[in-house]
Amino acid sequence: MSKVSIKIVIAGRNYPLTINEGEEEKVRKAVEDINTNIQKLQESYAVKDMQDLLAMTSLQLATRVNDAPSDGKERVLKSDMLAALKLLSQSIEVE
Repeated sequence: MSKVSIKIVIAGRNYPLTINEGEEEKVRKAVEDINTNIQKLQESYAVKDMQDLLAMTSLQLATRVNDAPSDGKERVLKSDMLAALKLLSQSIEVE
């Protein structure tokens, strides 16, 4: 499978990624989920530190993966959440 290079923004920071062709939609959805969750946390709590917001988002996404239903959709949900967590983890390591 061929690779494609994309640029994403997580928590206001730019990240270049090289991913398998055909995964771009999944990765962009994961990025959207991460950024949406960060925004909700910012609106709901007095947390300003982006590291804290990223950690809280990571915890929430991991919890969703563990609570995934046990039907045929479980693998798809876990795959999407794991992709989101991988991106989140990479963004935390860079800081």
